[in-house]
Amino acid sequence: MNPFDGFGSPRHDGAEEVADGGDSRCPWARFSSWLECVCVVTFDLELGQAIELVYPQDVKLTEKEKTSICYLSFPDSYSGCLGDTQFSFRLRQSVGRRASKLRDDIYNRDAPVTLQRETAHFFGYVYFRQVKDVSVKRGYFQKSLVLVSRLPYTHLFHSLLQIIAPEFFEKLEPCLEAVCNEIDQWLSPVPGLTLNLPVMGVVLQVRIPSKADKPGGSPVRQTAKENLLPAPTVLPTIHELDLFRCFQSVLIHLQMLWELMLLGEPVVVMAPSPTVSSETVLALVSSISPMKFCCDFRPYFTIHDSEFREYTTRTQAPPNVVLGVTNPYFIKTFQNWPHIVRLGEIRMTGDLPKQVKVKKLSKLKTLDTKPGIYTAYKTFLHKDKILIKRLLKGIQRKRPPEVQSAILRRHLLELTQSFIIPLERYMASLMPLQRSVTPWKTPPQIRPFSQDEFMSTLDHTGPQLTSMLKGDWMGLYRKFFRSPNFDGWYRQRHKEMTQKLESLHLEVVCEADLLGWTKDKSEVEIVDLILKLREKSVNLYEHLDVYEHVDLYEHVDLYEHLQQVLFPNNESTSTLSLNI
Repeated sequence: MNPFDGFGSPRHDGAEEVADGGDSRCPWARFSSWLECVCVVTFDLELGQAIELVYPQDVKLTEKEKTSICYLSFPDSYSGCLGDTQFSFRLRQSVGRRASKLRDDIYNRDAPVTLQRETAHFFGYVYFRQVKDVSVKRGYFQKSLVLVSRLPYTHLFHSLLQIIAPEFFEKLEPCLEAVCNEIDQWLSPVPGLTLNLPVMGVVLQVRIPSKADKPGGSPVRQTAKENLLPAPTVLPTIHELDLFRCFQSVLIHLQMLWELMLLGEPVVVMAPSPTVSSETVLALVSSISPMKFCCDFRPYFTIHDSEFREYTTRTQAPPNVVLGVTNPYFIKTFQNWPHIVRLGEIRMTGDLPKQVKVKKLSKLKTLDTKPGIYTAYKTFLHKDKILIKRLLKGIQRKRPPEVQSAILRRHLLELTQSFIIPLERYMASLMPLQRSVTPWKTPPQIRPFSQDEFMSTLDHTGPQLTSMLKGDWMGLYRKFFRSPNFDGWYRQRHKEMTQKLESLHLEVVCEADLLGWTKDKSEVEIVDLILKLREKSVNLYEHLDVYEHVDLYEHVDLYEHLQQVLFPNNESTSTLSLNI
């Protein structure tokens, strides 16, 4: 009896193929590990925004996805964006879309939770050009080049667009085809590796972050030798934004915004352009890193979005979503939302940025509403006045923006870690002791999470050990427990701990003296053990990416050896059949 009957070989070469860029027999395999497709959106006098080109041509986008991409790829008419504009959007995938689960599992296993592939959404990275052109009937050349991906590599893809878009607008389709063929030669993104990505005569050198990296620290040194080409353009990050530029006008309210993101509160960001809108939303979502933001977020949202009615209904409470908008129409539409951030144009000057004020929601009435944060929210924690003074003094002293952003990122990281470390410590205490894992029984259960028990630990192991911030930490935890972010965090940690328990159990089984155990056992007990081992073998095969460090062949040999010694003539077949 082979535990892998019907499942193919126990060694799955697909994992290696994916890591090296996918099966060469599959067209566009390497390309699709980075991008879903590239779209060109133009303005048609009769149709309005329309997709002019999709590449590769055999990519299947649903009509709903095409419509969404069309509307999200152009700035709103109120934005008045002349010249070149870059921004991002995020849209919901159509139901039933199939992706490469093996590839996703292998990548997501080693990637930080904040950089894992999206399973239900696409990101769109837009380079929009609008210039006067008398040869066009409407008087303007308007076109967007859009990279559609399930990877949140904001900085990398916008840097890529800065290289290829200007050339594309001159040479159009042949240029796009050449670029896509170059991308199809790239190695797939593998967490922990530094890759060289050649495109249009430029080599972008990037490092794909790994779960093993220390948050906020230097990346883990690589042991594998890499073929690095000379003189590449090194991108210091593939995903991080200029946080200081995004938050400069709301620095004194940073604590409030962090809490709103941590709690997954409904927030609308009203901005003068899709660039400001998308950058601010992405910066807000990233402010709780390394914790994953488990609510929905739309860096750029329009009235044409298919979820518009869902998000603007007044018959129920606003959903847990962060929306970035530019159309003044939304001021009236979102008057019932609890938190609205109204921003002006971002300007990086040497002067102190004017800090927006917190205002009552009742004042959000007219289309010329001034910048401000319209909310009745009261923070649980006090402001970090030392940080604010340090950043404002940095502006006066003309400290480089990248240094200001680094200070800001470090502060937010330490704040989030101070909040999450007590949760991680308590969660670890729910794990059964390793000595309770035996080969003859199913793995013990993880103890349930008790909010009251956790709260009782805070006096001795709470955030006060690592954070100087004062305030109602316990009240913040209580509200966090009711948020989607806690639910998402807990599910992820519970899943990881369950896999760890299963892995420990497999190791114990592999090391056990199974034949010695059978000496004083009945045939029914022995057959039951064989069936359990067979089930574990199949489970192990199906989750190779999770249990990669367990010796699969040793496990299978134990199972087969035990069966052959006990039943050399397959005399237990009838018993096995009955048990099955």
